[in-house]
Amino acid sequence: MKILVIDVGGTHVKVLATGHKQRVEFPSGSEMTPAKMLAAVRAATADWKYDAVSIGYPGPVVHGCPIGEPRHLGSGWVGFDFKKVFGRPVKIVNDAAMQALGSYQGGRMLFLGLGTGLGSALIVDNVLEPMELAHLPYKKGRTYEDYVGLTGLERQGKKKWRHQVNEVVRQLKSAVQADYVVLGGGNARLLKTLPPGTRLGDNSNAFRGGYRLWTKRYGGSTHTRFVH
Repeated sequence: MKILVIDVGGTHVKVLATGHKQRVEFPSGSEMTPAKMLAAVRAATADWKYDAVSIGYPGPVVHGCPIGEPRHLGSGWVGFDFKKVFGRPVKIVNDAAMQALGSYQGGRMLFLGLGTGLGSALIVDNVLEPMELAHLPYKKGRTYEDYVGLTGLERQGKKKWRHQVNEVVRQLKSAVQADYVVLGGGNARLLKTLPPGTRLGDNSNAFRGGYRLWTKRYGGSTHTRFVH
């Protein structure tokens, strides 16, 4: 089966498919609606062949459907019929969950995506559970995302931001009793040292996660080993 994977981010949309080595990338932003995104995807992949589609969505997803509009994109995502537009089977998961699935190496793994916002997901023995930790209260009336997301980086500067990342990782790793933490997202590269029990992920793992969604071990025809 050939899979088209679409990784939707707050600043860019990245696209890759089975059999292709070079991904396609274009800007997203506050004016990006699903219709605009799909028009750009279809134009960029007009000669690509694929049987199914995986979409990493920057917002909450329950039972394969977005239930909240993304904070950093345009509107119209909730209720949009992606399957009808593509004319193929479509699986949608939170974008952090998709990258987490591609980063997973067994055991209990917490994934934290340090990008425009703060993405999060937990995988325990091949069972994926997307999480919405970003908007939980952290301190001084601000959320975790307010401290370790892009606005927190810009407000605090790199030195203080790095300190907050270390503290947030320590707290959340302990809270979910993770064996290890994977830090993904574009801003993870700004860290000079990593907290104990942590390794860097890679944004390209989102594509691996998109492919894994269609394998029996993580999704495929059964959901016994995969929760979305």
